[in-house]
Amino acid sequence: MPELAEVEFFRRRWADAAHGQRVVSVALHAKAKIFRGSDPDVIAHALPGKRLLNSEAAAKQMLFRFSGDLWLGIHLGMTGELTVQPPTHAPAKHDHLVVVTTKHALVFSDHRMFGRVQFHEGKDAPAWWSEIAPPVLGPEFTGKAVAAFLARRRRAPMKAVLLMQERFPGIGNWMADEILWRAGIHPRREAGSLTPAETKTLWRECRHVARAALEKIAGVGGKLPPDLNIHIPDTWLFHHRWEDGGRCPKTGVPLIREEIGGRTTCWSPGRQKDPGRKAHAK
Repeated sequence: MPELAEVEFFRRRWADAAHGQRVVSVALHAKAKIFRGSDPDVIAHALPGKRLLNSEAAAKQMLFRFSGDLWLGIHLGMTGELTVQPPTHAPAKHDHLVVVTTKHALVFSDHRMFGRVQFHEGKDAPAWWSEIAPPVLGPEFTGKAVAAFLARRRRAPMKAVLLMQERFPGIGNWMADEILWRAGIHPRREAGSLTPAETKTLWRECRHVARAALEKIAGVGGKLPPDLNIHIPDTWLFHHRWEDGGRCPKTGVPLIREEIGGRTTCWSPGRQKDPGRKAHAK
């Protein structure tokens, strides 16, 4: 599933192509699951004639604001992608939303339809946007706030905790593994077992990975994947975590891949001390 930086990458793709442009027409698959909770007919009739004013990314979601107080929200899900095509683009089977502007066709494709399109009309931001948790790089993401959250989830494994969007918005599977590896914290460690020093390190690495990922991925241009791989430094766990046989770039020991917190997880036994399954089960 696209994470913080990948979402920002795709937002920029649409925004850079169509900022300020007027919508000429909208084509969509009205029965597609991505419109659950929204009325596709309203979208199709409301957007033509409006201009794309600005856009934002938060957590794993994107927001595109159009004139006339129109808010278009997009969540890519696991397999969604935003592309920019010529205005003559004919929607393909999985192109569920196509917003045609004066110069481009903005296409949202999702062959598994785990993504979502949301729509709102009004001057105030919709709840589905305003209620997103404060960003990891924002002033509200403090060490004290992280410590309090860990205390409330004290029995949960750290891998599962880092995927909780109400405190760590935009962090997904690979970013969580990267953060824990850098912090030297085993993904199976219970959240309540971290020392104050470890919690501070975790907070710092959350911000470091988020900032670096945005710099290395979101601004590269081109296509995702595989182009994002060449922009991530080889010193990151990122390049070594995907398949069995990878080695820790810091210690050289073989990495371990297993399911923790319901997700495939990669960790380094040379860097992240395993608390043991017995301790985990207490």
